[in-house]
Amino acid sequence: MDNMDLRLLRIFATLVEAGSFTEAQAELNISQPTLSTHLSTLEQRLGNRLCDRGRKGFRLTPFGSKTYSAAKKLFADIEAFNETMGQQSLPQKRLRLGIIDGVVTNACLGLQRALEAFPATHGDIFISLELGTPEELAAAIADDRMDLAVGPFTSKLDQILYTPIHQELHALYCGKGNELFGVEQDKITRKMLDAARFSVRGYRKLDDIYRVGHPRASAQVSRTEAQLMMILSGRYIGFLPCHAAEPWVERHLLRPLKMGAHSFSSQHYIAYKEQNFDHPQIQDMAKIIKGEALCAANG
Repeated sequence: MDNMDLRLLRIFATLVEAGSFTEAQAELNISQPTLSTHLSTLEQRLGNRLCDRGRKGFRLTPFGSKTYSAAKKLFADIEAFNETMGQQSLPQKRLRLGIIDGVVTNACLGLQRALEAFPATHGDIFISLELGTPEELAAAIADDRMDLAVGPFTSKLDQILYTPIHQELHALYCGKGNELFGVEQDKITRKMLDAARFSVRGYRKLDDIYRVGHPRASAQVSRTEAQLMMILSGRYIGFLPCHAAEPWVERHLLRPLKMGAHSFSSQHYIAYKEQNFDHPQIQDMAKIIKGEALCAANG
């Protein structure tokens, strides 16, 4: 078992307890395609089908029922272990951070500099840093599994405060080998774009499709690195943050399409629970991240 397996089991347990995909979506704050992907991934890892889903609704298989029972016992054992160890050891300050993937090349966001600066005043604190989609990060904050996160949160939860810090430029790209790679920008027509296979980012739901007005999606990803792989294959077009695509553009392996018409800026936020407005470590880290982003924006 690793952290991914445990997270998938917790999502599965939430689905079982919610009794339907619709209720679980609302509780987890994730889309149905994302929830289905997580469930399929868990089934692949366990090697058996957990539930039947379709027009007749959601129903556990016998294997799914056994998995749910075993998962609940596992969660109880983990909680008991943490409680026992917590009583035996000295308390340690912790800060649990979350970010979306693909931001390591974003110099303007300044997260690496923030991680460098924070220990100067909080050297004794233990930091955990986790990757996730915006929906996963927001759900983790709401459930008190995470203290602070940075990402493009399009859906807002009432109990979370969001501070805007950075506008991230995105553009539509194709890879070398794609039919559009050698076509001059002013010769790229609506018909050409519509005929291209389009890879969408699942955590943005259908925004990528709507932004281009493309008739359909041919692939879906949940991480920036996966989107890069799809587009670099030469078979798909899709959106990427410009800072993530730039090294590949310089190597002539990616190319932006209709930069002015199909580029856009995505707003990044610092997010934390409203009840932690006065939490010293959370506020200090939020202030450092915001300061680094502002410093980068001002050159």
